[in-house]
Amino acid sequence: MVRPEGELVTSRIAASADVDASAQIGDGSSVWNLSQIRENAVLGKNCIIGRGAYIGTGVTLGDNCKVQNDALVYEPAVLEDGVFIGPAVVLTNDHFPRAINPDGTLKSASDWDAVGVTLRTGSAVGARSVCVAPVTIGRWATVAAGAVVTKDVPDFALVAGVPARRIKWVGKAGVPLQEVGNGDWKCPQTGEMYIETDGRLRPAGENQEEN
Repeated sequence: MVRPEGELVTSRIAASADVDASAQIGDGSSVWNLSQIRENAVLGKNCIIGRGAYIGTGVTLGDNCKVQNDALVYEPAVLEDGVFIGPAVVLTNDHFPRAINPDGTLKSASDWDAVGVTLRTGSAVGARSVCVAPVTIGRWATVAAGAVVTKDVPDFALVAGVPARRIKWVGKAGVPLQEVGNGDWKCPQTGEMYIETDGRLRPAGENQEEN
């Protein structure tokens, strides 16, 4: 594969993968067996697309994303840098799904407006979870395996259940944080400190308006 300017792209694409010619695959990225990358999809650098995964038309992934086996990422989803999508995760794109119109005719692409899921930097969605568009998963947030997300997830939140609700805070390492009092939280793995204000969490030293 070659970029328009002629620069060689060092990506790895399995022979059985179906990658549209208009898709852009970043340097160092791998697309594994039986996966499908649709028209005008964009993968950043060092992404991994697992066996049987689906990346929809125009979906964009930042750098260092992992989409594991059999995950379905429907357009117009947006994944920022470092996003993890677990096995068999589904990111939907139709808030009111129907196969047919009220008159009984088969729906076409022009008969509905796709809505997407946005995943912010460092977020992770556990195996077999479903994110019902339109929702945003915040920075470094974690969706537990099997959850059904129907509303936006705050930065650094760990959500679980059906529908998903916040049960803990997590740090950038993905480990649940320990409360140390006065709205302060600590990562037991890295020692990084976080501050909770009005139901939102941010790393210590980060201004609230930056969050």
